[in-house]
Amino acid sequence: MTNPVVTFIGAGSTVFTKNIAGDILSRPALAGSTIRLMDINPKRLAESKTIVGKMANTLGGKATIEVYDNQRQALDGADFVVVCFQIGGYEPCTVTDFDIPTKYGLRQTIADTLGIGGIMRGLRTVPHLWSICDDMLEVCPQAIMLQYVNPMAINTWAISAKYPTIRQVGLCHSVQGTAWELARDLDIPVSDIRYRAGGINHMAFYLNFEHRQPDGSYVNLYPALVQGYRDGRFPKPSHWNARCPNKVRYEMLTRLGYFVTESSEHFAEYTPWFIKRDRPDLIDRFGIPLDEYPKRCVEQIERWEREAAILAKSDRIEVKESHEYASQIVNSVVTGEPSVIYGNVRNSGFIPQLPDGCAVEVPVLVDNNGLQPTVVKDIPPQLIGLMRTNINVQDLTVQALLTENRDHIYHAAMLDPHTGAELDLDQIWAMTDDLLAAHGDWLPEWARPVA
Repeated sequence: MTNPVVTFIGAGSTVFTKNIAGDILSRPALAGSTIRLMDINPKRLAESKTIVGKMANTLGGKATIEVYDNQRQALDGADFVVVCFQIGGYEPCTVTDFDIPTKYGLRQTIADTLGIGGIMRGLRTVPHLWSICDDMLEVCPQAIMLQYVNPMAINTWAISAKYPTIRQVGLCHSVQGTAWELARDLDIPVSDIRYRAGGINHMAFYLNFEHRQPDGSYVNLYPALVQGYRDGRFPKPSHWNARCPNKVRYEMLTRLGYFVTESSEHFAEYTPWFIKRDRPDLIDRFGIPLDEYPKRCVEQIERWEREAAILAKSDRIEVKESHEYASQIVNSVVTGEPSVIYGNVRNSGFIPQLPDGCAVEVPVLVDNNGLQPTVVKDIPPQLIGLMRTNINVQDLTVQALLTENRDHIYHAAMLDPHTGAELDLDQIWAMTDDLLAAHGDWLPEWARPVA
């Protein structure tokens, strides 16, 4: 394969599209790629075209940049499909996912992966992912979908269940991002750290986390992390976690013996232990940023608009590597040069302790044969048990989507660890009713309340 065609669905996410497209075009073997940008927002699509076009010119002008407002046309003949949209956006849907649960006394931090917010986002998002799969089967059946949308595990599971022939991988930056954070705490170059992780998206754990020594041997870094936390030296303060000091994950390290690869603000709402209405001391002790995602959305929207305006006025746009996996995957498939990424895939025995068919996050070998997940079979039982509490919610949400059974939406909410720790069954049912009514046309027709 030479000069691959890479289609972005949701290309109006201008800065994200810039980062991924820049990563791809900056690789010598991919400089002549065709980048197709598709979005339903004409203004943001035009901004993305301008920015990606200037970036391509800065890199030598070998790439072809195309724009589309028709999904199937954008997908026709594509080799790779990058999906990066948010159905319902910050307003109205994210605001709704926070406001209604708050009225019932259920506070959240991010609400995009699990919990009632993750369930609702899954119901909104999966039908649109399925529509992409429908079109891919017609016009680019061999393309690889690089899926960057939350709720990642629910999405990956639902795609593989209904469209098993679609080549797909769910991509997150939590594994490599957390390694960078811990390297910073330890004052060790991340290039000197070796790790191996496995689990489910946002709840994978480092099974090994080691420091390379001058003689080529490796030393386990877990004792240093535990001691640094107990001494009060870790986690170190930083500009990106001023509201989220990362204490939840360090605390869980001391309880479970392993470090989880997604942020403390996320992890706090995946379990029943940290966010409790009658325990404000826990919020203070662990620095849990309630309602963090709405704050972050407002800040990101303002920052993206400022950055997009600056980039649009620039004659040249220099490319900085983003450390996302997409360009690595495209390069390995096109050139045959092997690489290893962490990806979310259907569990076909890759983690034998978890249910077949669920979405798991494991090391994936990538070369000109495509995506080849590897087996991780040594995850300790306490970690498996914790993952299963999240898989229950994912499973019921996927089953609701596959069978169009509204009852399973309530079952998913009932089984969520944080929701069940805060609300009784009547409250859970009433809150779910209110959310389904509020989201209305953003949901598939079968999930909407009967008039």
